[in-house]
Amino acid sequence: MKQRRKMFFRLSLVFLVLLLGVLTGCGIKKDDPAKVRDLEFSVVPQEEIPQDLLEVIREKEKSDFKLTYTDDKNLYIVTGYGEQKGGGYSIAVVSLYLTENSIVLDADLIGPEKGEDPGTQPSYPYIVIRTELSDLPVIFQ
Repeated sequence: MKQRRKMFFRLSLVFLVLLLGVLTGCGIKKDDPAKVRDLEFSVVPQEEIPQDLLEVIREKEKSDFKLTYTDDKNLYIVTGYGEQKGGGYSIAVVSLYLTENSIVLDADLIGPEKGEDPGTQPSYPYIVIRTELSDLPVIFQ
């Protein structure tokens, strides 16, 4: 009988600890960095991409890739979506913002419009964004 009480007490204690963990976990903030401010940016045309950066893009363009590049004035943020069947793709920047300890980029690949003939030649969509110089890490969402 004493053994059963001890077992019941232990199981009750474990259950209580688990229950408290679940209930207090509801108030824990997830690893979602708080936005400090939006960052101004421009999409860099092909002819203005620094040559060193363009060479790296050409090496990586057949697969998904994400990279950053800096010169003495700017931070370049690049995201590529690898080989796509056909053309007509574009990339939308959903948001680019600063947190206390990072820069966050959210971009989406947009496929060809319905009825548009994307052709048969593969394409390698990527976007190069230029923003203020920073040494903070970039988080790609």
